[in-house]
Amino acid sequence: MADLMKGKVAAITGAASGIGLECARTLLAEGAKVVLVDRARDKLEQLCAELGENALPLVVDLLKPAEVSGMLPRILDIAGKLDVFHANAGAYIGGPVAEGDPDAWDRMLNLNINAAFRSVHAVLPYMIEQKSGDILFTSSIAGVVPVVWEPIYTASKFAVQAFVHSTRRQVAPHGVRVGAVLPGPVVTALLDDWPKAKMEEALANGSLMQPKEVADAVLFMLTRPRNVTIRDLVILPNSVDL
Repeated sequence: MADLMKGKVAAITGAASGIGLECARTLLAEGAKVVLVDRARDKLEQLCAELGENALPLVVDLLKPAEVSGMLPRILDIAGKLDVFHANAGAYIGGPVAEGDPDAWDRMLNLNINAAFRSVHAVLPYMIEQKSGDILFTSSIAGVVPVVWEPIYTASKFAVQAFVHSTRRQVAPHGVRVGAVLPGPVVTALLDDWPKAKMEEALANGSLMQPKEVADAVLFMLTRPRNVTIRDLVILPNSVDL
């Protein structure tokens, strides 16, 4: 432990698994207090019991707008303050548009875009008032390179990138940094939708990263001097040709 985040409070959505959980573990190891936000109450409580007293569970259904908008008072109630908000939760849908399910698209777009933007809206005035803070998104390489087998997911991440770039310029004068980590394929439950043959090929040729590798990139972003913003950090396996 190097205590790089000592004294900081971070809140991470989608923190019960995958990238969110690894980010929580990494920040906890560096001395932060972390609010793990997810809808899976039992899993959250079990994880926080395992992670220690600085891991705090907060049950929020991100598809319920009122719960998202009401997050900040609950975070402050259990953690006392907020320095970092990581909009990490997301969903994935791939496949041909002509064969897709628009109802499933709506749910993914609501989570990846509407809920993420609403959650930032909920915490941003607090950070502006305190004149410091970090807003971080888990975006995707699909936010800068249109990926042919995932057009709807790609569209959602292009929206995230537009929000990050424009919001960053709005709030930078207030001491608030906004950035995004853009991973390539990562071994998480989001890839359960991948065709079996594609997953097997990716595992065999080393074109998938582990969540810990993304978490280490997030830690790097958050620990830069306050006069520096990492706006976009793209992290890819070497074998991915994008």
